[in-house]
Amino acid sequence: MDIGRHRRARITLQRRGPGRKPSGQPDDVWIDVARPWARLLGKNGRETIAADKEVDATTVSMRIRYREDVTAQWRVIYRGAVYDIQAVLPDYDNREHVDLVAVVGASRG
Repeated sequence: MDIGRHRRARITLQRRGPGRKPSGQPDDVWIDVARPWARLLGKNGRETIAADKEVDATTVSMRIRYREDVTAQWRVIYRGAVYDIQAVLPDYDNREHVDLVAVVGASRG
């Protein structure tokens, strides 16, 4: 794997985990898992209608070094924007990278 190609974007991977609200009540919060370097491979935009409103959604493919723990329930933070992971596509043959298909604009929270 050419490490220089992955030094283009620093992203933050987050997953849901136990936490507390300011009132002390238990709550699920987003927890930072890792801050890997990524390479943005492609971008695609679309407009949809949700709840009687137009919603702009941009799909981005991000390539990171191989890891086995990333799931579609996680999310990515890149330049302050929240990307929901739609698909995790690992390179099972060479175990060099994982492609993350992520969407910004139609967030799950």
